[in-house]
Amino acid sequence: MIGGLQKVTLLDYPGKVACTVFFTGCNLRCPYCHNPELVLPQNPADGLASEFLFGFLASRTGKLDGVCITGGEPTLHKDLPAFAEQIRALGFAVKLDTNGYRPDVLRGMVEAGLVDYAAMDIKNSRAKYAEACGLDKPDVAKIEQSAAFLMEGRIPYEFRTTVVRELHSFADFEAIGRWLDGARAYYLQSYVDSEDILVPGFTAYGKDELETFRALLAPRFGVVGIRGV
Repeated sequence: MIGGLQKVTLLDYPGKVACTVFFTGCNLRCPYCHNPELVLPQNPADGLASEFLFGFLASRTGKLDGVCITGGEPTLHKDLPAFAEQIRALGFAVKLDTNGYRPDVLRGMVEAGLVDYAAMDIKNSRAKYAEACGLDKPDVAKIEQSAAFLMEGRIPYEFRTTVVRELHSFADFEAIGRWLDGARAYYLQSYVDSEDILVPGFTAYGKDELETFRALLAPRFGVVGIRGV
């Protein structure tokens, strides 16, 4: 189900003017999630008819470069490949945001030529994934499979972590750096508090502290950046 549309963004798709389509539903329950209306079944976002969306996209041909597909978790939807194919048929590039928990879907879409850029969330170090993703026993092997596939470099990609003081430490980023060593790009996203957070009570690191994490990670990746500060 399409939960919403941001009609223009200069930030979500690197190097492109794009719009962002939000899908409802998620297989994780990250406690610091700021989109509970997309994630929780009992709190569904207002739906958006696909006819409206594709009518909007048709009217933006030549004005927008790409479409970001995000969520929630888009790979839960069985119609996602057909959805992406329809977007690309209109001439738009497709960026897919994913938590990596469905590696077969990610691989299938990339191999079918339906994704031009992928952004995968890395919730935490592998040892602390449960704490950050909200599942008691997450199948971290699925996350590893998705990360390894993207690191094959078939399409441009990035990894990114929303950094939360109560969940992430210097040691966690050391572990993430060893895990994803050599990846194309990794971004630290500053946690932003709001009244919509799934589980209130989290706080953000300061800019200087994030810079310390960035400096730690910089030798491991092609690009390491900070967003949201």
